[in-house]
Amino acid sequence: MAAMEQKDVAILAIESSCDETAAAVVRNGREVLSNIISSQIDLHTLYGGVVPELASRKHIERINQVISGALEEAGMALQDMDAIAVTYGPGLVGALLVGVAEAKAIAYAARKPLVGVHHIEGHISANYIENKELEPPFLCLVVSGGHTHLVKVSGYGCYGILGRTRDDAAGEAFDKVARAIGLGYPGGPKIEQKAREGDPNAITFPKAKVADNPYDFSFSGVKSAVLNYINGCRMKQIDIAEADIAASFQKAVVDVLVEHAMMAIEEHKMKKFAIAGGVAANAALRCAMEKACRERGVEFYHPSPVYCTDNAAMIGTAAYYEYLAGKADGWDLNAVPNLKLGER
Repeated sequence: MAAMEQKDVAILAIESSCDETAAAVVRNGREVLSNIISSQIDLHTLYGGVVPELASRKHIERINQVISGALEEAGMALQDMDAIAVTYGPGLVGALLVGVAEAKAIAYAARKPLVGVHHIEGHISANYIENKELEPPFLCLVVSGGHTHLVKVSGYGCYGILGRTRDDAAGEAFDKVARAIGLGYPGGPKIEQKAREGDPNAITFPKAKVADNPYDFSFSGVKSAVLNYINGCRMKQIDIAEADIAASFQKAVVDVLVEHAMMAIEEHKMKKFAIAGGVAANAALRCAMEKACRERGVEFYHPSPVYCTDNAAMIGTAAYYEYLAGKADGWDLNAVPNLKLGER
């Protein structure tokens, strides 16, 4: 008797953990039928960073529109969905609550299963969208404004954190240094752009090591070193070479990320490595990681920039594997701003 053909699974996913209001329809975990993102960058640029209260209000204004747009772009109706997925942590509590409340209401009204997704798990899963052949086990470096995690992905939904930041995340350090140089917000893309004009070896900034865990990260030291360097230039009335500072700072951060990742690859004997998160869109980081992996015969994976920054397609992808595993949440699902990876 022939094996039964597996039914397609369509998931409506919602992401509102920070300053992007996003919705997507994902089929079978790896096929993105729609991916709508409403960014708040222009709003928060006025304040030099994300203002949580304003972010929450803007999510409320936009969330119904992005969901309707995602369904329309996919050419599907709510009743065609097999589950409703939503980011429930970590993130800004007010922003998360908007998405969680919306997802619960839709799932309840449409009588669909509700699947809560960890934001970092979503970033890791973004690699599955364009790399159809990628399957666990592999190592993944998640680098964003709020997180720097080195994760061993043993299976779908099975994660072991090898290292994490002890203070500032890499993306947070980029934002703070960009502000100090006078480049503005968001810092990551502006530092990368300015760094192209500078000499990465012009200034030697420190690379911190954490004694009790060689895989952990610390970026507050390099951030402080940049601020001290800038203040020193001002006190001595020396011209501040913005491009050289940006390039040298970027190199210091990238070097640490590459060193830790390659050390983990060699110790854990992994043959596949991926990066994810907003900072994974940084071309210097991608080039350095690709070169290091190639030298060691390791397959290197990364999402396109649109799937590096916060989006709902990655949430739909992560939710698909939760759904296949039979995991669903009740109507008591709540926002958990400090949710740890692996908790449920």
